[in-house]
Amino acid sequence: MTDNEHRRRELGAFLRSRRERINPETVGLPTGRRRRTSGLRREEVAVLAGLSPTWYTYLEQGRDIHPSHEVLDSLVRMLQLNDDERSYIYQLAYGQRPVKDSPLREADTEAILWQIADAYTPNPVYIANQVADVLAWNTAATEWYTDFAKLPDEHRNTVWWTLMEPEARERLVMWDDEAKDVIGRLRAVSAVRPGDRRLSQLIADLMKESPEMRRWWSDHEIRNQAPRVRWLRHPQLGVRAMNLVVAYPAGIDGIGIAFHLPVPDDEDV
Repeated sequence: MTDNEHRRRELGAFLRSRRERINPETVGLPTGRRRRTSGLRREEVAVLAGLSPTWYTYLEQGRDIHPSHEVLDSLVRMLQLNDDERSYIYQLAYGQRPVKDSPLREADTEAILWQIADAYTPNPVYIANQVADVLAWNTAATEWYTDFAKLPDEHRNTVWWTLMEPEARERLVMWDDEAKDVIGRLRAVSAVRPGDRRLSQLIADLMKESPEMRRWWSDHEIRNQAPRVRWLRHPQLGVRAMNLVVAYPAGIDGIGIAFHLPVPDDEDV
């Protein structure tokens, strides 16, 4: 059995288990004596979710069909799935978790992000979403990069700052490579967020304003996040090499924490 076949079979079994736990009365259906199936019948799920009964049957049987995001979300609502269950069926259907429509900005989560950033002072830390919008940072990040608080919301973004702010060319010692890196990672993100309005607007604005964006975006170079050394220039402290490591906290989708760790004097950089 291939991995895809295994995922399709698991998806069918999961959907069946979830329809069987729903009381028909909660979705407005009668529970007559002749009902043999626990929970809902396949045909009932299909009708309530706005799908073809035959197509839904094929999905439960693990056949090689490809449900759209809209179909999966319709089933999520109909089967009353929670966020973890929604992520699970996306993982089974596509091999990856669903992407949120907008950056996660709940108040409790933001407070935690600020706590994380502050906890790692005096080393620079900033926290960004997949689109590279900066959500939290500490004082050291302000000193080595920029005062993110002074940037407009739509420009509080590491890609925009790197390409559009003259300060970035002073602070990032190897600016050309850093600029190509953020463009390559933005292109990689665009493959998993094709309908993201914020991402589309950011790309359109950069294509209009940045000649480097227009030149390097057309190269279709892809870069993924990986630990590496970043050279930064401070107006008073001079040039310093830092190990840049981005971590992704469990339970907070699409958020990366950029830690800057000192490079030992005897380390070959």
